[in-house]
Amino acid sequence: MAQTVRSRQSRSTGKSEYRRSVSRSAYVAGNTVRQIDVVEEIHKPRRQELSHAVKKNRDKAVYMNLGYVLFLTASLIVAGVVLIGYIRLQSEITASVKHIAAMESTLNSLKVSNDEEYSRIESSVDLDEIRRIAITELGMTYPDQNQIVTIPDEGSDYVRQLADIAE
Repeated sequence: MAQTVRSRQSRSTGKSEYRRSVSRSAYVAGNTVRQIDVVEEIHKPRRQELSHAVKKNRDKAVYMNLGYVLFLTASLIVAGVVLIGYIRLQSEITASVKHIAAMESTLNSLKVSNDEEYSRIESSVDLDEIRRIAITELGMTYPDQNQIVTIPDEGSDYVRQLADIAE
């Protein structure tokens, strides 16, 4: 027995309405649906068809020889050694970066303490006291006009004395 499903659109709602017509002939022109015996389909064993690629892969898996297994084992060991080496190298780099950061922190603290000490020393030096001690205790005097010798500048930042200066 075949069923035909026909569709027509309702004028009032705009929705499609479906009608089934039952026919007793073996073939009906249009959409046909075969009646399925549900009980028979449930009890029928299901057999899955395997694709050609799946069959080839299963056949290859059966024929794995000792050489192929040893090759896979060796490649797995090599990959493991390489990965362990990579992880160790990453660990060493991380430790080096931490050590460098600690050393930079130490350097910065030493620079700060050095600048503070330099400022303390600079502020503790009294130039007037040094001049008083030099003149009174050590007997130093300012140079006279005849003791000062002016050397002509030749364009360079410094002067070399190659001979005695004439008086």
